[in-house]
Amino acid sequence: MDIKEIAKPIATHLAEFSKVYRNQLQSKVMLLETIVRYMSRQSGKRVRPMLVLLSAATCGGVNNRSYVGATMVELLHTAALVHDDVVDQSAERRGMASINAVWKNKVAVLLGDYMLSRGLLAAIEADEVNFLRITSRAVQRMSEGELLQIQKSKLLDIDEATYFQIIADKTASLIATSCEIGAASASESRSEHEALRDYGELVGCAFQIRDDVFDYLSQGSLIGKPVGNDLKQKKLTLPLIHAFAQAPKSESKQIMKIVKGKPSRSDIRAVVNFVTTHGGIDYAERKAASLVEEAKAKLTLFPESDARTALSRFADFAIRRTA
Repeated sequence: MDIKEIAKPIATHLAEFSKVYRNQLQSKVMLLETIVRYMSRQSGKRVRPMLVLLSAATCGGVNNRSYVGATMVELLHTAALVHDDVVDQSAERRGMASINAVWKNKVAVLLGDYMLSRGLLAAIEADEVNFLRITSRAVQRMSEGELLQIQKSKLLDIDEATYFQIIADKTASLIATSCEIGAASASESRSEHEALRDYGELVGCAFQIRDDVFDYLSQGSLIGKPVGNDLKQKKLTLPLIHAFAQAPKSESKQIMKIVKGKPSRSDIRAVVNFVTTHGGIDYAERKAASLVEEAKAKLTLFPESDARTALSRFADFAIRRTA
């Protein structure tokens, strides 16, 4: 199972979206054009535009409003990634040097601001006030989630409830927004909007848990970050949080000392062994699978269609992917 296969029901619409998206990024500033061309080589799976279009198709059909919504969320997502790399001081993004690594932080921050502004303008120019309302909530939640994670990373006191609040705000909010905007572009039914928003929130949390599990697996490098990257940044994620809750206090204290310091490769191996021994990875995977089942239940509101099936398959993909 891969994204291209899942996206087949809206493949032609994705091609049209790509044209609309590229048009939004045209600029007379040569530096900006150069960076945009570089970013096109970093291009990811376009998951969020795909979800906008699949949600629209599930609710009745893709239209021009759907393309505006897909463009908005992709611009917002790209802006968030650029800013995240500055915050996290990341040198790589999807196997290539990050924007901040090549052009330094000042340019990266300004680029992120530009992408965000272009997303907002796309909605304003199309007179899509409701899209602005939906995405503004997502921007607020993403910022709050990032700040909460920074606060908790300093204190190293994240419990499971706080972890879920962080990933819901940081990651799931934009996936939920993608699905809600797709629904709103094709349907007037509030219940349909809410069902797809809830689907996106649940899948988004499962998707992030899978990412966090990668930090303890050798496949982690495939998604653009090395194994142990979260540990080095003192991010306590679900596998480790659960292991702390299960392990003897004396052992947990030793591991917490490693996390508080500057973990070496051998330290990271010790933490990975600790998490594995105390069931952290298995627990996280079970949680993610449970969220996916809840998400798929939300789709029963809609009549059967290729697009609805694709959304169900994407939910499974979120926790089965290897990259």
